[in-house]
Formats: sequence, structure tokens, C-alpha cells
Amino acid sequence: MSKSNKGAAISRLHQVARLARTSLASRLLAHGFYAGQDQIMLSLHDDDGQTPGQLASRLGVRPPTITKTINRLQAQGFLEKRASSTDARQAHIFLTEAGHDAIRAIEKSVKKTEKQALKGFDKKDVKQLSKLLLRIESNLSNLALTDEEAAAEVDGVSDAEPELEAEAAE
Repeated sequence: MSKSNKGAAISRLHQVARLARTSLASRLLAHGFYAGQDQIMLSLHDDDGQTPGQLASRLGVRPPTITKTINRLQAQGFLEKRASSTDARQAHIFLTEAGHDAIRAIEKSVKKTEKQALKGFDKKDVKQLSKLLLRIESNLSNLALTDEEAAAEVDGVSDAEPELEAEAAE
């Protein structure tokens, strides 16, 4: 792989993800939602009554971020906090009636964004893309760099690159 193409795939993936988020964010804003709020709403739609810690873990964000977003959604009337019946220190987060009603708008926004992004793709292309993205997600979610590997990445040296180039050539 030439030096000019190194990182081209991840750079393109990053650009596409950014454009998808921007497109979705503009659709969600029309319904009064800001970036990230939709993920909390959808997570609660799937499993209502989670604690802020459970939501943070499930969405891969820090608890302070979740707390801030929950407070905003609560102020908008989409969520409510209820004290735990077993642990007074814990609160559980639930969708309100307005929150349940808003789920349809969120799902519609997601569907329109996906339709725009996948315009011109046939079912086979979509299936293959989904499979490849799942593989990338798995590769990155299982990535746990040692301190030496992280330092090598920062210095621009990586032992993994020759292996990746060899795999790509096969």
C-alpha cells in the first residue's frame, strides 16, 4: 500500500460517519432533539427503566455526559426519573408519554437518513456493507492496545501495519 493511501479507508469511514450524523442531527433537530439524545431515547424504548450508569455503559459514554443529557430530556418532558425501590441512591429513567410518542419521529428520522445514505444500493450491497461494518466494529471494540503498542502508534510506528498490508494483498 502506498503512503498516500495509508489510512484512506478509516478516513473515508470517519467522513461517512460524520456526514451520516450531521444528516440525522438536522432531521432530529426538526423534532426538538439534539445529537445523542436519540440514542438515549431509543435505548429506553428497548429497555425502559435503566439507571444512568446502565445507559452510559450501553451507549459507551461517560456517566456525566448521560446525566447532562438525561436532565435536558427531562426538562423537555421526554423522560422522568424515579427512585429505585431497592436502593434509594439509584434512580431509574423512564420515557414519558411524550417520550413514547417521540420515538416514532426518531425512528422515522433514522429511516430517512438510512434511505438517503443507501440510495442506489441493492439488498445484496446493503447486506454486504452491514457485514463489513459489523466486522470493523468487532475489530475496534476488541482492540485493547498495550502501553507499548499505544506509544508505538503515537510515534508513528506500528507492528500491525505489515500484517494488514499482507492480508490486504491476499
